[in-house]
Amino acid sequence: MFRTVEELVKIAEKENILISEVMIRQEMEVKETSRKEVFSQMEKNLEVMENAIEEALEGVNSVTGLTGGDAVLVQKYMKEKTPLSGNLMLDAVSKAMGTNEVNAAMGTICATPTAGSAGCVPGTLFAVKNQLNPTREQMIRFLFTSGAFGFVVANNAFISGAAGGCQAEVGSAGAMASAAIVEMAGGTPQQSADAFAITLKNMLGLVCDPVAGLVEVPCVKRNAAGSSLAIVSADLALAGVTSRIPCDEVIGAMYRIGKQMPSSLRETGEGGLADTPTGRLLKEKIFGMTV
Repeated sequence: MFRTVEELVKIAEKENILISEVMIRQEMEVKETSRKEVFSQMEKNLEVMENAIEEALEGVNSVTGLTGGDAVLVQKYMKEKTPLSGNLMLDAVSKAMGTNEVNAAMGTICATPTAGSAGCVPGTLFAVKNQLNPTREQMIRFLFTSGAFGFVVANNAFISGAAGGCQAEVGSAGAMASAAIVEMAGGTPQQSADAFAITLKNMLGLVCDPVAGLVEVPCVKRNAAGSSLAIVSADLALAGVTSRIPCDEVIGAMYRIGKQMPSSLRETGEGGLADTPTGRLLKEKIFGMTV
């Protein structure tokens, strides 16, 4: 039905439907199933996200001790202080980090599009929920909109850190979230595309350098950055700011940059932050090996 963002937007505009609706119809066609079943499957994903956030805000810690408790710290800070970046932004940051803390603690999360980038979509969704007051159906549509853009990235570039660096993971996830925020806030399909492009443009070149090869440091906090950028980009698009570089070309640039990255910066844990003195000491402490 669509393979590029340009095709996705054109279908939505021509038929005067939401991007989420385009994705729903494609899922029905590809899976040869009913709208009710497609919605039911996506609602299960929403429930997993909701449960992960609830678990995170009660406090979780990974076995290694590298991550955990930061989501709770941010929520506490929001209650006791006046956040410089605003409550909505920090709420998204807290819930995004929390989701990844649950992942690091071997809990259940929904990969969106990967486990390492699983915080951006639910983090922003459950933060903007408090301001936009969406229906349950609109929350499920948020995930379909995210999925539509993720579908394009997966089929034209990559969504794994091993293939293209963290720009492909948190970059894609933040951009997916931004596009979905725009739709939920009443923006146009083209504004969703612009928000996606603006977010991804600002994540280009982001390397994947997990300390000790684990999806903890710096992954958890990168989801904080991805979710905050998603909200800013959504506001820019809703304000009428456009991306001078078309969305599909941004995705293409991300693909080429990822191909040019050395393997040491693509999830191998051999470069970047993983190769700092502290990064190497943490690896030795966790695995008991000489590095």
